[in-house]
Amino acid sequence: MFMAMAFAMPASAVDWLFDPYVGGTATYTDNVNQSPTNEESSMILSLTPGFTLRSEGSRRVQATMQYGLSGVARFGGDDSGDLYHNLSATGQAELIEDFLFIDGNARVSQEIISLQGSQADALINDSNRTTAGSYSISPYIKKRFGSFADAQARYTLSGTLFGEDALSDLLTNAFSASLDSGTRFNTLTWGLDYSYRDVAGQNTATGDTSYSYERADLSLGYALSRTFRLIGSFGHEWVEYQSVAAAANDRDDSNWSAGFSWSPSRRTSFEATMGERFNGETYYVSAQHRARTSTWNLSYAEDFSDISQATLTEGTVYYYLCGSEFVATQFQIPPDSSCIYLGSQTGLIPSLAEGLYISKTMRAGVSWGISKITYSINAYDVQRYFVRDGSEDRSQGITGAMNYRFAANTTFNGSLALIRNQEPSNIPGLGINQEDDILTLTAGLGHQLGPRTSSALTFRHTQRDSNIPAAEYTENNLTASFNMSF
Repeated sequence: MFMAMAFAMPASAVDWLFDPYVGGTATYTDNVNQSPTNEESSMILSLTPGFTLRSEGSRRVQATMQYGLSGVARFGGDDSGDLYHNLSATGQAELIEDFLFIDGNARVSQEIISLQGSQADALINDSNRTTAGSYSISPYIKKRFGSFADAQARYTLSGTLFGEDALSDLLTNAFSASLDSGTRFNTLTWGLDYSYRDVAGQNTATGDTSYSYERADLSLGYALSRTFRLIGSFGHEWVEYQSVAAAANDRDDSNWSAGFSWSPSRRTSFEATMGERFNGETYYVSAQHRARTSTWNLSYAEDFSDISQATLTEGTVYYYLCGSEFVATQFQIPPDSSCIYLGSQTGLIPSLAEGLYISKTMRAGVSWGISKITYSINAYDVQRYFVRDGSEDRSQGITGAMNYRFAANTTFNGSLALIRNQEPSNIPGLGINQEDDILTLTAGLGHQLGPRTSSALTFRHTQRDSNIPAAEYTENNLTASFNMSF
């Protein structure tokens, strides 16, 4: 990816900004392994040097890379030490003006293996975490046929690697092409889309989940007014498994959707469709609204995915308080040196699992600020249906948070989160699905020591109730942290 960017540089000057960073934490916990019966206290120290590298000054090259190496030492409990890599990188380059482009992404993180195990982040304990590394590189061409149509063709090579053989590594080859109506079509718009994706498991000791997915669609839109448009699509899709054992789950069906989009102002937009695919009725909703002191959003989508696609964008989410704003990011280095780390939460990957699945994902949130106080409420509901064996899992959650700035450089923050996880039993012969309710209460103080240095003291209480008594636990921890950039 960087070689391709270097090829584009002579035609466009690029400045690279390097920002080093260091962060550290000291955590005391009264139940380091989140055990229901053997509660052990532990002191955990971590140090994370890292950096951000980003491009500036170029229209043809945009790139950002964040990397951090966390060293962890645990005293008490299992007296262990670990090193964790965290990487988030993305880049785009225009190789030939208005014709040939390339995109690239990479991510390394520690993801939850199973909903039934400990939900602590890797710094506390990594008994239910594994390192997942994902990458994607995608050259593509774009061609404009005057005002009649815009065309695009794209090839993507991507893959996912898992530590400690937690899952089979995956390699994906994909191709997509589209032809969309140009600017001369104002009232009636149209589009032709085709995509093909081949996903190959690199270690099939636990069963071959390799498959190919193909889809072709015609989409149409008709504007009834400047702000209201009817939209719809019709197409066909195919799923073919490589193993004979899974061939019974092959699919060959048509699909359709119909709905509308409405944008009454630049601050408000709403889109909704319903339709049908081989798994039954499907729905899609997207809504955003920005007021003077608040921001609202709502989305619901159903689509096909697998863990190789999800780990690039939907992994563990890390929460920070940056000034008076709550920020969610997929990277463990804070967005800015003034940001205070509040904790992590499972993202839109409830747990790692193999094979093609249908994902039904709802997200909703609102944030608003009044004088020195900022509030936010966020909710999600992720349900996955695995095509190969018909199993399902589900994760739902709601989080309320507030921040109060009671001095120029000092803030109080608090949050209350409730998560419900549902996962099929992994014990043969036990026909009981595990259902867990996880309550997390967080309260802390943050202080800005200087323009590039911040510190925080955070208390966190976690309690898990379950229909499996052996899965219940409580944990309390207190964390002192600092961030510094140079």
